[in-house]
Amino acid sequence: MMSIDNFGIKGLTKEQVIKARATFGANRLSYKKENGLLEALKSLVKEPMVVLLFAASTIYFMSGNIGDGIFLSVAIVLVASISLYQDSRSRNALEKLKSFTQPHCKVIRSGIVEKIKSENLVVGDYVMVEEGTIISADATIVHSNDFSVNESILTGESLAVYKDSRKLDAVIYSGTTVASGLAIATVTAIGNETQLGKIGKSLESIKEEKTPLELQITNFVKKMVIAGAIIFLIVWSINFSKSYEVLDSLLKALTLAMSILPEEIPVAFTTFMALGAWRLMKMGIVVKQMKTVETLGSATIICTDKTGTITENKMSLAKLFVLESQKMMDPKGTLNDADKELITLAMWASEPIPFDPMEKALHDAYTQLAQFDDRPNFKMIHEYPLGGKPPMMTHIFEDNLGNRIIAAKGAPEAFIQISNLTESEKQEISKAIKTLGENGYRLLGVGSAHFTNENFPTKQQEFEFKFKGIVAFYDPPKKNINQVLEDFHSAGIEVKLVTGDNATTTMAIAKQVGFRGYEKQLSGNEVMLLQDSELEERALDTFVFTRMFPEAKLKLINALKAKNEIVAMTGDGVNDGPALKAAHIGIAMGKKGTEIAKQAASLILVEDDLSKMVDAIAMGRKIYTNLKKAIQYVISIHIPIILVVFIPLVLGWIYPNIFSPVHVILLELIMGPTCSIIYENEPMEKNTMIKNPRPFTTTFLKWRELTTSVIQGLMITLGALIIYQYAVLNGFNEAITRTMVFVVLIAANIFLTLVNRSFFYAIYETLKYKNNLVPLIIAITIGILCVLLFVKPFTKFFEFESLTLHQLAISIAAGFLFVIWYELIKWGRRLTSKH
Repeated sequence: MMSIDNFGIKGLTKEQVIKARATFGANRLSYKKENGLLEALKSLVKEPMVVLLFAASTIYFMSGNIGDGIFLSVAIVLVASISLYQDSRSRNALEKLKSFTQPHCKVIRSGIVEKIKSENLVVGDYVMVEEGTIISADATIVHSNDFSVNESILTGESLAVYKDSRKLDAVIYSGTTVASGLAIATVTAIGNETQLGKIGKSLESIKEEKTPLELQITNFVKKMVIAGAIIFLIVWSINFSKSYEVLDSLLKALTLAMSILPEEIPVAFTTFMALGAWRLMKMGIVVKQMKTVETLGSATIICTDKTGTITENKMSLAKLFVLESQKMMDPKGTLNDADKELITLAMWASEPIPFDPMEKALHDAYTQLAQFDDRPNFKMIHEYPLGGKPPMMTHIFEDNLGNRIIAAKGAPEAFIQISNLTESEKQEISKAIKTLGENGYRLLGVGSAHFTNENFPTKQQEFEFKFKGIVAFYDPPKKNINQVLEDFHSAGIEVKLVTGDNATTTMAIAKQVGFRGYEKQLSGNEVMLLQDSELEERALDTFVFTRMFPEAKLKLINALKAKNEIVAMTGDGVNDGPALKAAHIGIAMGKKGTEIAKQAASLILVEDDLSKMVDAIAMGRKIYTNLKKAIQYVISIHIPIILVVFIPLVLGWIYPNIFSPVHVILLELIMGPTCSIIYENEPMEKNTMIKNPRPFTTTFLKWRELTTSVIQGLMITLGALIIYQYAVLNGFNEAITRTMVFVVLIAANIFLTLVNRSFFYAIYETLKYKNNLVPLIIAITIGILCVLLFVKPFTKFFEFESLTLHQLAISIAAGFLFVIWYELIKWGRRLTSKH
């Protein structure tokens, strides 16, 4: 392989790197960042619940009720602490993600090419940038091959600009992307000193737009706030008209307003999404945007690449077909001059510093057969990048004596079109393509040309090429790929194979891995010729797409999206960028993916392993289901709090104000953490990955689910009010009545948490789910209840009374019975699903 030594570049030593870093600092864009804590505190002050608590505590202090005022002040601190803790958990998870998605770059240090994080670049470093990478610092080119850069981030100009060391414009800039070729450049500026830094473009300052789910949740909370405000005015009016006491009426109205606000819902959403992204990262799946977590569970189609996704991307040179002898040869066998010439030409048609596995294999093969290595003596003087349909690329080298090599490689079909071949030669080549392809080999045609003029043609296809033969590579399928494809199928997700390779090779590999529907296929050209409406229909029942190029991939993705499919797409190259961006879930490969692909994608698989995508979809479904459970729990548990405050007051029962703001906030503090702590940690239900994906267009809670939550809430209310009336009929005082109703709500909260862990499986099944937080939170809840009932100062402060064993048992029984009825519904659901 041509080493860096051939260019005479050694790069900086360790000591020089340390010295440069001490002088110029890290390669980071540092702007005045918002103070996370300050921002969180600002948003807390605007929280309706905090405003209500502050108003209630002020009224208590004004009316001389110091104890209750202090308790509500403590509650403000508690609510604020919980919110800040959840906020910091979310922010920390996202910060970790940010550091994970940091771009990398290649540098030459002490004569060795190393891959480092971009922020570790220093001034004076020799950076190597190639097609598909994002340039990490301002630098001056010292060596380049057919090198062009897209500078649209700085100039707004979308066309690529060609640059080399001999031109006036030999400077490359941080934040721009390499469109073609390769260059080695000396770093001249980093961080804020780069052009990008001076303009002050912080990529972090780009705000994410809200997702459909986020908007639905925000709207729901807004409606509840409006409802709270209206009911607040009604209750205040009723109380004031009876007592003419302004402060007392306000307190009673505030009690109800507090009970209506579902402040746990937005907190739960943020926590679930951020922690979900963090859990995915620990599994080797980097999610760049929180909204991807929401979309994952809905994926209906995965368009996957073949090389490196279905196969291992470990290319070995397996066969040679030389046109001159019309024979197939094993490159490990005894080779004649024509065979050696074919390998040598294929190597010259590769990049001088190869980064593609096929090109590396060709350089290795050349190293083994060459008696004398000619690479240091030849310099590339012109390069035609990969282009055309079918694609090909051409390199022109020259030595000091003026000897010239013009070598090209690409799809064998490309050479059939442009080489001067007889009909019988064309037939022989087609036969070789078919034979090699049927064995699953990847094929490259190789050609050479003779051209002495200095004015090279505009297009490589204009050379008079002599077709030399085909080099065939074997890339074995990944060992786990059969299982991965089965897992997708079980989950109701269709897999489509989208590759740049030819049909015969693709079909052979697809057959080997048991790919369903491999018989149906379309080529990139056929995709482009179809009308949009026609493609939309054909795309659904076609599973293999061959010889695909960027425009065809993009057209296919858009056709699938037009049929309301939620499309995930894997990609790794520069050309995959548009399709990755267009897909609902763009998946870049962490190892073989270019930085441009990673930038365009919404998700990165660190280990290039498609089985991780099954895990990611499972995690997406789990997060969505658990968030739904949490929100259904919040709705169910808020209804009894609202109605137990509202009904006795409106109907003028004997104890109209059974709960004060102190009791409502106590219930909120006991029940609130349950949703985001327990449900976020719930394991995935066993039927999650055998269900079809949920439609992405559906609203978060369907009417049936919402009705379930409302009925559950009304049943708990019924239980609480029956106990209220039971206490009154038995002549119990207000304190005992209040305590019994409070116990019903706490017991119902515990049982509801357990029942709603699944809306399908029985409670005795869900008790086996591994979630250490369930016993912990329930134990804490029971502990708090015991303190409130049996520790005198607390009992007195909250105006409770210690209950007899009979009173306690009947209250707990009501809480249990008015929740456990839902198990019958689940039993019926399981019965019908079996028939």
